[in-house]
Amino acid sequence: MSISTLGASPPNPRSRLLARATTDEIRDLLASGRPAVALLPVGSVEPHGPHLPLATDTIISEAAAARAAEDLERAGFSVVLAPAVAYGVTRFAEGFAGAISVPPAALGAYLRAVVEGYLAAGFAHVCLVNNHLEPEHDAAVRAAVAGLPPGSASVACPLARRWARTLSDEFKSGACHAGRYETSLVLAADAAAVREGVAAALPDLALSLSEGIKAGKGSFRAMGIERAYTGAPARATPAEGEEMLDRLAAMIAAEVKEALVAAGR
Repeated sequence: MSISTLGASPPNPRSRLLARATTDEIRDLLASGRPAVALLPVGSVEPHGPHLPLATDTIISEAAAARAAEDLERAGFSVVLAPAVAYGVTRFAEGFAGAISVPPAALGAYLRAVVEGYLAAGFAHVCLVNNHLEPEHDAAVRAAVAGLPPGSASVACPLARRWARTLSDEFKSGACHAGRYETSLVLAADAAAVREGVAAALPDLALSLSEGIKAGKGSFRAMGIERAYTGAPARATPAEGEEMLDRLAAMIAAEVKEALVAAGR
C-alpha cells in the first residue's frame, strides 16, 4: 500500500508522510508483509547566511529522504517519511540571531527514544537522515542508535568519508556552509525559501570549516565566518542541487539496504 497521495497537495509528491497517514493506513502498511522502514530527517535551527532559512539542514534531510523512499520501495520495502527532528547541536553558530542549540546528551536521548518508539510500533528499520554536520551533533546522532539490535537502525550522513567523496568539490573543500553546495540543494528542494537576490550578491568566501575544526576553532566567528556562510552561494544552481539530492538519496538507500542485509533481514 502506498501513502504517497495522502492529504491535499503534499509538499513533495515523492514523500510518504507518516504525519498525514491515518492509524488504519499505517496498520495496513505494517501488515503488508514488506519490511517497513521509517526515514527520520534530522536537522537544526541554525543560521545559514543572509540568504538561506534557519531550517536549511532540515529541508535538505527531508528532501533527500523523500527521494530515497522511491529507491527503497522499488527494492521491496514499505517506506514512510517520519516527522523531522528539527533541533540540533549548533554551538558553532553561537552569537548569531536564530541559533537554537540543544545539549548533545539531550538530543541523543530524544532520538534514541524516538527510534525505539518506531521499532516498538512494528517498523523493521529506522534510518536517521542527518545533514547538520557539526561534529558534536553528528556524534549525538550516531550515539542514539549505538547498541540497538543489528539491522534495526542506521545513520545516513555525508560526513562519512565514503559519501563525502561522492559530493561536490565545494563540499569536499569544507568551505560549504550555506555556500554553493547547500544553496543549490535548497534551490532544488524549496526554491521559494532562498533569497536569490541576496545570494547573488554575496562574495565567495574560501574558509574551510573542516580546517577550522582541526585547528581547534569552536565557532564560525573564530574561523572568520562573519555572516554565517562560507563558500560560493552566488554560483549555486537548481541543476547542481538536483544532482546532489540524488547522491544524498543514494546514500540513504545504501545505508538502509546494507544494514538490513548485514543483519540477514
